[in-house]
Amino acid sequence: MKYMLLMYSNEAEMPKLTPDELKDLQQDWYTYMKEAEAAGVLVDNNGLSHVATATTVRVRNGKTLTTDGPFAETHEQLAGFSIFNCKDLDEAIGWAARVPTAKYGSIEIRTLYLQK
Repeated sequence: MKYMLLMYSNEAEMPKLTPDELKDLQQDWYTYMKEAEAAGVLVDNNGLSHVATATTVRVRNGKTLTTDGPFAETHEQLAGFSIFNCKDLDEAIGWAARVPTAKYGSIEIRTLYLQK
């Protein structure tokens, strides 16, 4: 089964990291990704640009409406995603718990609708 791990964090908290903390976080990510690759479960991974660069699209009464920014104001913003090919939800939860930003954000796990 393929699972998408949606990584949420508070963008306002990132600038509060010291250079050493940021370096440690980057190393944690590098280690995590290498371990996921070695385990053969990582399908894809990427971070997202700052939420201020987002555009939301809605179609209402046949008209396309766009607004700058995310769909709704929240304390946490979608910061990135990973797609994992795991044998079951328990394995996906295990990988989600190891996401470096899970310490201060949250990880949502969703099964991919179409399995390829």
